[in-house]
Amino acid sequence: MRGSAVQAKFYARPTEAVARGLLGQILVSDVGGRRRQTAGRIVEVEAYIGPQDPACHAYGHRRTARTEPLYGPPGTAYVYFTYGMHWCLNAVTELPDYPAAVLIRALEPIAGLATMQRRRGKEPLCSGPARLCEALGVTGKLNGVSLQHGLLRIVEGKKPKPGDIVTGPRIGITQAADWLLRFYLKDSPFVSRG
Repeated sequence: MRGSAVQAKFYARPTEAVARGLLGQILVSDVGGRRRQTAGRIVEVEAYIGPQDPACHAYGHRRTARTEPLYGPPGTAYVYFTYGMHWCLNAVTELPDYPAAVLIRALEPIAGLATMQRRRGKEPLCSGPARLCEALGVTGKLNGVSLQHGLLRIVEGKKPKPGDIVTGPRIGITQAADWLLRFYLKDSPFVSRG
């Protein structure tokens, strides 16, 4: 899948704006080589807006080996392990040393479906953050990589109309669960169910 990578300056903005702007962009994975390339259109995201956000891993400026990529440059991948069995992918936002990110929650699969099906073994392929990581081969080995080049990147896709973006509360968290920081494409059958 070819296309211009979304540049670092796109991510160096308020996290909510980046979250909305990621909808419609294309996440591309070359994990396993170019012949196994997989890709999907981003249809659902959640914003984690920094150290004042109780649901953010760096709440209160918590800085650990796990959260270190959150303090990196904008456009860095923050990949973490959850529930002892799932990987989740985030795009780091704002400025270096300010820990904020956007969780990629769901994709519309557009390339490499056979590879995704082999990796997942079942449907849905990319509706949910752990499922999309499994389908695209995303693991902790990609934690801290740039999303502009390399095995994992986000390239420019079709921008949705503002009226096609739905806002709601984040899913699967207990802290600040009512904050309206989940964004998804209206009527997309690929959005995760929450």
